[in-house]
Amino acid sequence: MKALIGLYLASLLHAQPPVKIDYACPPEDIDSFGLACSADEPCAVFLELTAIDSVGATVFLAGNLHTQSATLRSILLSSEDGGKTWIEPFQRIRAAALEQIQFSGFASGWVSGQIIEPLPRDPFLLLSTDGGKSWRERPVFEESRFGELAEFWFESPASGELVIDHSEHGVVKHEVYQSQTGGESWEIKEMTTQPVKLKGPPKEESAWRIRADAASKTYRLELRGAANWESISTFAIHIADCK
Repeated sequence: MKALIGLYLASLLHAQPPVKIDYACPPEDIDSFGLACSADEPCAVFLELTAIDSVGATVFLAGNLHTQSATLRSILLSSEDGGKTWIEPFQRIRAAALEQIQFSGFASGWVSGQIIEPLPRDPFLLLSTDGGKSWRERPVFEESRFGELAEFWFESPASGELVIDHSEHGVVKHEVYQSQTGGESWEIKEMTTQPVKLKGPPKEESAWRIRADAASKTYRLELRGAANWESISTFAIHIADCK
């Protein structure tokens, strides 16, 4: 019976076309990113999905839209029906990429990101207090500065830490910051040239995963079953050609 159910789900997935994220190639993006696009040599735009998490029945995916030479926009996706339909609960951020998602309980959530072009800078978090229904952007620093948000972890809705990596005179420095305000504000805890790994939770098997499938040129969203992973939906990697 399980085998028949698996075949049935696989046939449904095969019958449904991949989700294709809309990107209209706005002229301001073409100009500001210096893209040389034409009908003869269009600029291919790709979806990159880097993180997945869920809270209750809602699944979240985060990543970016990019060409071969530039990161165009961040993207955050959510589904309340187990991956059948998707919305974008927060606007795309120009030249930014989202990297990691975490929820604490059923209300508090965070997504990390930074501006990528021309170098990683201005790290930020998207904050949610309603289970991911709405989000708001909160920068780590009040002023603009270079640095990559390497990782973060909240042990409670209020208390968390994050690591900012940046290079100074050829030396990579790791800055550890802590927050007791749910990510609203941050204070320096430690600065070191030694690699830093936040404590985080015990490693657990996630119920969901996202993986790139080279054969179909898609990302596959999969749910852990009793014996194996079941494909739930797919996302086209190549989403547009700007001309």
